[in-house]
Amino acid sequence: MNLALGAVFRVLEQGLVYAVMAVGVYLSSRVLDFPDLTVDGSFPMGAAIAARLLIGGIHPLVGTLLAPVAGFFAGAATGILNTKLRISNLLAGILTMTALYSVNLRVMGRANVPLLRTGTVLTVLQEKGIPPTISAFLLFCIVVVVVKFMVDVFLRTEFGLALRAIGDNESMIRSLGVNTDSMKIIGIGIANALVALSGALVAQYQGFADIGMGIGTVVAGLASVIIGEAIIPPRSVGMGTLGAITGSVVYRLAVFLALRLGFAPTDLKLVTALLVIAALSGKSIKRGIGIERRKAVRNAGTEISV
Repeated sequence: MNLALGAVFRVLEQGLVYAVMAVGVYLSSRVLDFPDLTVDGSFPMGAAIAARLLIGGIHPLVGTLLAPVAGFFAGAATGILNTKLRISNLLAGILTMTALYSVNLRVMGRANVPLLRTGTVLTVLQEKGIPPTISAFLLFCIVVVVVKFMVDVFLRTEFGLALRAIGDNESMIRSLGVNTDSMKIIGIGIANALVALSGALVAQYQGFADIGMGIGTVVAGLASVIIGEAIIPPRSVGMGTLGAITGSVVYRLAVFLALRLGFAPTDLKLVTALLVIAALSGKSIKRGIGIERRKAVRNAGTEISV
């Protein structure tokens, strides 16, 4: 029983630490309507920056906070390729992601950097007297709450409202004289800053940074967002970010259950794809049922009037 509770607790920790990445994907995919593949490069970039700085003796908090700065510039590079050089959003993300692979290798110096004997933000908390069993959960809860609050407030500012409008109708906003290019660059940068922050925390949580840890990150992020939307309809900004966070936890729980049911770790990408398909098809089925119900009510009303 204790082992099962411990496993569920660890799943919650993973869901929360990856929820920061899911909020970043929510910003790019839902708010800006920008399919950003930079995520697969900015996530390991955050891990690489944090790992390199921590090994170099930098305080874990400083190293963790510098990772999203690098992530911001990675996202901004994608935005510049798209807005200034007129490269399609998908190709711009692929180009930046490809370039970041070499950058991350250069930063780490090798493909894998262990952090087992290096001070991290988790060890800092443990030195303050917080038990190791709850230090990660407590830290990730605080980070997720702070990130959600800041993103919600930001998207309600004048700049944030303009970003949301760009995602809804960029042509209309541009016709009003707004510099949509600069705003889109900043928006994509902020999204990837959150992704890089998640990468830095994940590296310290699992005890290493690896060059391949970003593979499939964008798919996992989209899965979290889509699952969250199926559970919590995004009727507002706050509900949207809450859905992304909830979806991240549910996604990690689904992966955990898949492993418990006997799926091999190599099957997890298949499980992710099936989860996304189920979430998307569920929305379509609900929409179809709603249409059929409205038709039935309309037909019943017509028969009564006749």
